[in-house]
Amino acid sequence: MGKKRILSGMRPTGPLHIGHVFGALENWRKLQDEYDCFYMVADWHALMSEYKDPSGIKEYSRDNAADWIACGLDPDQSTIFIQSEVPEHTELHVILSAVTPISWLERCPTYKEQLKELAQKEVNNYAFLGYPVLQAADILIYKANAVPVGEDQLPHLELTREICRRFNGLYGEVFPEPQAKLTPTPRILGLDRRKMSKSYGNFIGLSDTPDEIRKKVSGMITDPERIRLSDPGHPDICNVFSYWQLFAPERTDDIARQCREAEIGCTQDKKDLAEAIIAYLEPIQKKRAEILEDGTTLDGILKRGAEKARETALSTMAEVREAIGF
Repeated sequence: MGKKRILSGMRPTGPLHIGHVFGALENWRKLQDEYDCFYMVADWHALMSEYKDPSGIKEYSRDNAADWIACGLDPDQSTIFIQSEVPEHTELHVILSAVTPISWLERCPTYKEQLKELAQKEVNNYAFLGYPVLQAADILIYKANAVPVGEDQLPHLELTREICRRFNGLYGEVFPEPQAKLTPTPRILGLDRRKMSKSYGNFIGLSDTPDEIRKKVSGMITDPERIRLSDPGHPDICNVFSYWQLFAPERTDDIARQCREAEIGCTQDKKDLAEAIIAYLEPIQKKRAEILEDGTTLDGILKRGAEKARETALSTMAEVREAIGF
């Protein structure tokens, strides 16, 4: 029996940031050894919010894929591809939209949250409402056995499972019901302590220069209860310390002690953190530059990925068409 299959993806709406590394990419890299992994640059999903100016989607798609590989995704182990290069995604989306009640989409808890977060994008459109149906098509077309998600994403996956059950109930067992692979995701807030988001601009990008990183880190909010340098700090409530736990966990015990005993001030702490982040990102940035320097390498990876993905998708769609009598 072969490996079970996983499908996951990201929307190319901007440069990737450190939240993507710790929230997804580190886990994706580890999953490669255990699963048959399909990793998708979700450009159709990006269009749903970037439709007014989609000019950056193509460039971000390539840049994001380069970052994935630089962070450890192996094209020889995983299928890395761009969603729109596999047209069967949209074909299955149309079919699944026919069996999905509108009420299922309107009750999705993340829908209204995203409407607020992306208010400036004016995403109160048909495509954005149907986002979970396309997401279901992405998962089901590869007959993914599992989808790596955090707890906050469970409602989306449950909707995919409902759509899967409805299709199978109407037309016969075509799709396996995808299971959630709950993945621990470190809690990493944005520089301003809000949710880290490209739309908020409160992130450190994987391609940020050392000077940009130093400037961003210097403006981070620290311990709100520490007023003077001589005051003891409270690392457990300090956003800067939470970053230390990710970028240099071997140093956290000493940093926590220095903070509590007021041996180090917040300004110096942030300077040291910036250097730790720069050192962490250096090999990623070096590999990313190598990948992008010779564009044919990345083109070849994405082409091979799309070919493999499409071969699987065509096989699934043949079953779907037979099931619905087309």
